[in-house]
Amino acid sequence: MHYFLIAGEASGDMHGALLMQELKKNDSKAKFTFLGGDLMLSQGGKLIKHYRDMAYMGIVNVLINIHKVLGNMRQCKMALSRVKPDVVILIDYPGFNLRIAKFVKQNLSVPVFYYIAPKLWAWKEWRIKSIKRYVDKMFTILPFETSYFASKGYNVHYVGNPTVDAIHNYKQAQIEDTNTTDSKPTIALLAGSRKQEIQKCLPIMLAAAKEFNCEIVVAQAPGIDDDFYNKLLPQKQGVYFSRNTYQIVENATVAIVNSGTATLETALLNTPQIIVYHVYGGKIATLLKKILLKIPYVSLVNLIAEKEIATELIAHNFTKENIVYQLSILLNNPHKMALMQQEYAKIRQKLGDSGTAKRTADAMYMYLISCKTG
Repeated sequence: MHYFLIAGEASGDMHGALLMQELKKNDSKAKFTFLGGDLMLSQGGKLIKHYRDMAYMGIVNVLINIHKVLGNMRQCKMALSRVKPDVVILIDYPGFNLRIAKFVKQNLSVPVFYYIAPKLWAWKEWRIKSIKRYVDKMFTILPFETSYFASKGYNVHYVGNPTVDAIHNYKQAQIEDTNTTDSKPTIALLAGSRKQEIQKCLPIMLAAAKEFNCEIVVAQAPGIDDDFYNKLLPQKQGVYFSRNTYQIVENATVAIVNSGTATLETALLNTPQIIVYHVYGGKIATLLKKILLKIPYVSLVNLIAEKEIATELIAHNFTKENIVYQLSILLNNPHKMALMQQEYAKIRQKLGDSGTAKRTADAMYMYLISCKTG
């Protein structure tokens, strides 16, 4: 069968690649066309558009780049019409993917699967109407999403969390790092996967980390070249850079993490963390968050835990001074870090075992076979 996948971010590229790997085990004749990244490309198939040319964040940035966004949409629709796949698999990235779902259902007679659901439980709840109309099967990755979608009259298939798979695969392939030292604590900085958020977050993170006698390691985002970091941080003496994100997080004493999938990855790697998130508008943005968002926390790790186990410094609270204060609490209080790691263990139990990509691929393939034979 011919699978058309769409992932618009680095995390989607990773999850898409794992899914493709498992689909090939079920379907020896699997062909892939996709919008994604290098990890998906490593699984074979034709790359239509790289996610680095799609990741526009926030209303203002989208409007500034609207011609590029619309161009990506046209290119995707043209590819779909030309390829005529057996199924379209959408991975997160709802602003783009729900529009594509509508196009597919109106122009192509093929199933639409959604892997990693839009976060309707946080905001934009009205999108449930599009999901009901244009998505045949939803495969969810957060335990609480099953009951949430059921309350909206839409049944979903919970498959576990793909980040568990990614960490499991990393552990299986792990090679001991002989270059690490125990002379100083290490602070890992995870500033995000998009240039815009890295520009806003990394300088503040780094300024705070430099207040401590620690090794500092910056996790470089996949798809973003070294020149970007060199221009952003011209004075980076004593700061190490690495693309081996899991390795630097696992070896770190503490991490400062931009809210997103990375907060869950950090928890699964058992590293204490401080969570940050830049928002335009400062205190006004915080007030709007309270009005518009339907959730008490912004990070996955706290949402799954159903309480704040890692401090969130959001909008006007994301300052160098606040990060320094929180780092002091963690670095000077091993008991505090141990309590956070105890909560991490509960999160791992909630999410279950690895095998998410396999369970998802199996369910998708069986549904497609039943459609063909039924």
